[in-house]
Amino acid sequence: MASRLFVQRRLSLSRPSLLLSCSLLYYGIFDKRSLIYNDGGKDGQPPTLRLSKRKTVVVDEATIPRSEQSLVKDDVSPSSDEEPAWTLFSNRIASVGNTLSSIEWSNIGESITDYILPDWAKALPGFVRKLQLELEMAPGSLADEIWLEASDPYINPEIARPASVRISKELCEEEKDFQQRRGKYVTEALARYLNVPEEDVHPDDVPTIAMCGSGGGLRALVAGTGSYLSAQEAGLFDCVTYTAGVSGSCWLQALYHSSLGGQRHDRMVDHLKRRIGIHIAFPPAALNLLTSAPTNKFLLSGFVEKLKGDSEADFGVVDAYGLLLAARLLVPRGELAVDTRDLKLSNQRAFVDRGANPLPIYTAVRHEIPLDELKTIKEKMEGGASEETKEKAKQEAWFQWFEFTPYEFWCEELEAGIPSWSLGRKFRNGKDVPLENGLGLPELRVPQLLGIWGSAFCATLSHYYKEIRPVVQGISMLGGIDDLMEERNDDLIKVHPIEPASVPNYALGLEGQLPATCPKQIFSSSHLQLMDAGMSNNLPIYPLLRPGRNVDILIAFDASADIKKENWLSVADGYAKQRGVKGWPVGLGWPKKEASEDQAENELEAAQASTAQQAAMKVAEAREQQRKSINTTQNAVEKGHHTSPDKSDLGYCTIWVGSTQERDSDGDSPKSKRMDPDADWEVLTPDAGIAVIYFPFLPNPKVDGVDPNTSDFMSTWNFVYTPEQIDKVVALARANFEEGREQTKRCVRAVYERKRKVRVAREEKERAERWRWRLEEHGDHFWR
Repeated sequence: MASRLFVQRRLSLSRPSLLLSCSLLYYGIFDKRSLIYNDGGKDGQPPTLRLSKRKTVVVDEATIPRSEQSLVKDDVSPSSDEEPAWTLFSNRIASVGNTLSSIEWSNIGESITDYILPDWAKALPGFVRKLQLELEMAPGSLADEIWLEASDPYINPEIARPASVRISKELCEEEKDFQQRRGKYVTEALARYLNVPEEDVHPDDVPTIAMCGSGGGLRALVAGTGSYLSAQEAGLFDCVTYTAGVSGSCWLQALYHSSLGGQRHDRMVDHLKRRIGIHIAFPPAALNLLTSAPTNKFLLSGFVEKLKGDSEADFGVVDAYGLLLAARLLVPRGELAVDTRDLKLSNQRAFVDRGANPLPIYTAVRHEIPLDELKTIKEKMEGGASEETKEKAKQEAWFQWFEFTPYEFWCEELEAGIPSWSLGRKFRNGKDVPLENGLGLPELRVPQLLGIWGSAFCATLSHYYKEIRPVVQGISMLGGIDDLMEERNDDLIKVHPIEPASVPNYALGLEGQLPATCPKQIFSSSHLQLMDAGMSNNLPIYPLLRPGRNVDILIAFDASADIKKENWLSVADGYAKQRGVKGWPVGLGWPKKEASEDQAENELEAAQASTAQQAAMKVAEAREQQRKSINTTQNAVEKGHHTSPDKSDLGYCTIWVGSTQERDSDGDSPKSKRMDPDADWEVLTPDAGIAVIYFPFLPNPKVDGVDPNTSDFMSTWNFVYTPEQIDKVVALARANFEEGREQTKRCVRAVYERKRKVRVAREEKERAERWRWRLEEHGDHFWR
């Protein structure tokens, strides 16, 4: 009865429950572990299901049809390392199907099953058996149909195109063309937004505006949709050239550039109301979509292609998570009118090629722990590593950022990328490795990418502890644990309990062709392990500062948890300095309590490094010092000690403006300006730099019933939002945007006017120089 009530109320699952659901799907079907049926009924005990770490499946052969016993026996025998990924996959699903079908529910008391298991659990064997039949690769099966179509150039045109690695710091040609076309749309939109005649707007005066959303699961998706909707209704979104996302904001972009969102945020709100009222891991809903046409083919095609086309591929928890996300987010109400064009990132070019929409940038990170490079010759020969070497590797770990656009999958540190339509293929020495039929593998599908972009559960142990730290601190007897965790934070930040997802490594064999700062193991690893970019920074600022994108105004909607404590804006200071980004506002972000006035400058100095690795390490150290300082302040407050009040806390909208003035190596850096809401915006000088407009997702007294800090449903790990809750979150996002709507418009107008003045002054100077040249060459004809 308790289980039935749980299902009927559709209560949200916590992080552990979500991971359990994904793990059951993963370990029970796709991995080397299997569900075990233990017949304890002989001793009067009810049979049980348990997870086993063994590669074997313990079942009673008498309960399995003779025709299927060979499948189980084959699975009992160890698999060789050379066994293709698809064979392992099919053996696992066959094993689980046989195990579940062997359970005789009639022998289990009704009162026990009703209490322990919900009704849908009894139908689980049937679902799995149906899925097993479709994935057996028998002629006419779903898997066979998917794999045949994977070799059809009419269905997957990209497979006939050879791909190569593009080694360059520059933007790809497709993005440069997009910038030109988008500029025409933005010029018209800016004239409308600022209410100026379009003929008076010179293309050189139009500021490049980027808009980004934070990570935060469904909270970031729903709140970000509300914020973007407000910007769209105000006419601001049409002036944007780039959008960027982390985690839930990546899901937002994927929906916007799909048939479901239709490039309208109001349609996205309606879609979310229809689809996220059921938990993504609710088995009946998920299994029904995976075993019924047309959604089964729609959802499973990418995974069949991945496992059949890459013998070294793995199907992990992140893949299962992406599958469940896609079943909720990419399937429309009614579950019939699915559009296969929504499955490929490169198909989003149809919405951006002509410049009609901003270019979306999706993000993920790779955690580089350079163990192999630090091994001694003896350790390399023996194939092991000493504790000292492991410790040193942990200390020198850092994150590498990867960006995904409809045009390219690219890494700034590698200074190389591949076409998005070739993502999922194997590469060697800069060229793709075709399949046996001479064709390429179809593009990696969006469901897999949804899992990678939002795989926050691949966090380090340090990130995990941050979520439960308030509970631990509230229990007096666990105070020692909190101190211990703080002491060991440097170790915990390097450990990932759950394996990240992987994609083929396009840098394989490119040693000597990429920057010397690249880690050596990147040239020999067959796959890249990627995870949620929120592990590094929960705001996707770095890709927007890439040379060539020339962002003038960066608008950040931050729906992160604990936004004041993490202070993601300030983390970008060191990055901007190390990359030589001119005009970044130094010292922006939430005021740092109990920190010295020179804290921002110290963080900037900490990033004085010659390589991205050194910079990442130094910035991480500076951020850790900031984190400890904030923890000290919080502990003092909890103990009743006096702390000075914060007189400069941020509001619903805060704007900083940087400076393009040069900074001497021994001199002070030019300070940024935090603009007063009522300031005269014409004071922006010609050497003003990037303007950052920050909208933190804060509670607002104008909207009752929702508080990002206290509302339970606002947790990152809540995966159920009722229509009423969505309305509340969207209303809060709208209210917060309204608080800074006019301030934002004044900033945009000021930057436009500043660029116009700079252009006019430049043209006047050029005109004077041309006149002077003519006088020197030909003299003054009036005096002849």
